[in-house]
Amino acid sequence: MVQSDTSTPRGSVRPDGAPTWIAGIKFKDPKGWVPRVKRGRDRLPKLLLILTIALAGIASAKAPNVILILTDDQGYGDIAAHGNPILRTPHLDRLHAESVRLTDFHVDPSCAPTRAALLTGKYPHSVRVWHTIAGGNHLREGERTMADVFRANGYATALFGKWHLGSNFPYRPMDRGFDEWLGQGDGGTGTTDDHFLNDRVNDHYLHNGDWKQIPGWAPEIFYNSATEYIRDRKKDQKPFFIYLPTYLPHNPHTLPDPAWADGYRGKVDIKTAFFFAAIGRIDSLIGKLRATLSEQGLDRDTIIIFTTDNGGTSGVNVFNAGMRGKKGDVHDGGHRVPFFIHWPGGKLRHGEDLATLNAHIDVLPTLVDLCGLKLTPVPDFHGRSFRAQLLDGTAELPERTLFVERQRTFKPQKWSGAVAMTSRWRLVNNDALYDMRSDPAQKRNVLAEHPEAAAKLRQEFDAYWSKVTPGDRDRHVSIVGDDRDSETFLHSSDWYLPQVPWNHAQVAAGPPAAGEWRIRAGRAGTYRFEVRRWPREADAPLAGAPSIQKTVDAGDAGGPKRDLIYGGERTRFKELAVAAGAKEASFDLALEADRTLPVKAELLDASGKLLAGGYYVYCRLATPVH
Repeated sequence: MVQSDTSTPRGSVRPDGAPTWIAGIKFKDPKGWVPRVKRGRDRLPKLLLILTIALAGIASAKAPNVILILTDDQGYGDIAAHGNPILRTPHLDRLHAESVRLTDFHVDPSCAPTRAALLTGKYPHSVRVWHTIAGGNHLREGERTMADVFRANGYATALFGKWHLGSNFPYRPMDRGFDEWLGQGDGGTGTTDDHFLNDRVNDHYLHNGDWKQIPGWAPEIFYNSATEYIRDRKKDQKPFFIYLPTYLPHNPHTLPDPAWADGYRGKVDIKTAFFFAAIGRIDSLIGKLRATLSEQGLDRDTIIIFTTDNGGTSGVNVFNAGMRGKKGDVHDGGHRVPFFIHWPGGKLRHGEDLATLNAHIDVLPTLVDLCGLKLTPVPDFHGRSFRAQLLDGTAELPERTLFVERQRTFKPQKWSGAVAMTSRWRLVNNDALYDMRSDPAQKRNVLAEHPEAAAKLRQEFDAYWSKVTPGDRDRHVSIVGDDRDSETFLHSSDWYLPQVPWNHAQVAAGPPAAGEWRIRAGRAGTYRFEVRRWPREADAPLAGAPSIQKTVDAGDAGGPKRDLIYGGERTRFKELAVAAGAKEASFDLALEADRTLPVKAELLDASGKLLAGGYYVYCRLATPVH
């Protein structure tokens, strides 16, 4: 194994005997380690006239707008209309009263997989989304998304909020069908892809790929951007699809004013008070959004969907709607979530419950059906449309089995954190069977009493597994040197390792680990690789700690955020025993076009011992080959 020697002299020692910092990048190809990087006549006129008028009416039918609202870590029980005795959600309660409510609707037990299924109509396992970190959140390139479908049908498309399906080209929202995108780090505020000091108040945001600072609280900024976008689309008379997934109420539950939580203090613990306060503020933003639609005369022609990305978290100890489990669990509490759909002009069964078993994979097929969207070629959806049931309370769909998994393993493990579901049964982890008709709390395992039910579910799961597993762990590859993404930002959350530092505070601790990324050059040429321990905006040396000068404008249950959002009140920064001064190590390396290469960045001491990873690497095409 040969390691490239393109850094400053390796293994050198300062005159005072202290080892200098050493940086190296490893590139692996099949030949070994090499230094490379990235009908009668009298009636005819009348019939023709009637037919013409009818066709004209069809042709002028207005395409409905669509707004998909997705909150983060809000469970089924975290809504007053569902029975929560403490939480106040008047606007969600109103939406609940004015919607069709799917009361047996399921997603995945965690974030990115749910988002992948919602946007593709396919099980996340089959579109290569099996985790939230370690590259397992990158939606396979070429998969058609909800935004792709709407844009191909003449819609303006926008995302305001959390993406979590990949960073860098070709995985970003604007690469996946969105005309407009405003967000923060791919995985959330404070993750390694995010601006270093973001804490949800007066933060930096990625607007169509470029950073800009915007004053205010993150959810308000996203909802305000959505309302502005609605007004603009009203002016140009173009239908729109807005995807509005907030980063909250995922922890840390940072707020600009701790007094927002005062209405819950003394009723619940302080962390839950901040969690409920965040939900309450988002609830008010939903009310303002609906008011904007009404003011613009768009309320009757807009489909609003509200749902969440997984089961409950901080609020489950207050109220969990009688369910067992929470986020990350494959019992119903981990994946049964609220789902409201509202469309005044669509003649839906507003104010009624729909108790049929449905899931995230059904949302895109249903919207295609409701909006009359054209799809070429016809996709192989795993889900199905429930439009008929939204319009007709007597409509029935065939019984089926659905599946939910919590993967997060580098090799797919059958029945590890998995459930097969029908309207009656839940087979959990292949060893516990629950009858939901008599035991919705999933307290009594009846596997021994109903072996025939379990056998059928196992057979269904076998067919599912065969369908979704091929290629499910293929590695994602970032394309460098493409005009659509002038600089590629590689960061440690995407390392291909079981344990990765996925937020800036974890990086601050300086774990002695280094993982691998994969890149492919879009064009041949010389590429500049800039290896850093801290992101550029931290402006800190490889050896030392950032000097943080920050207006303290956010806080959570633990107190004010004086530096990093995940760092507690004060983040502990680890310094390295290396020479001070240098902030980065840069390398110019020639890359062939269209060749996939693994990349690893390390900071070593003089003896070659790993001190820390090169947690952040910037790559751009310096000199193309013509």
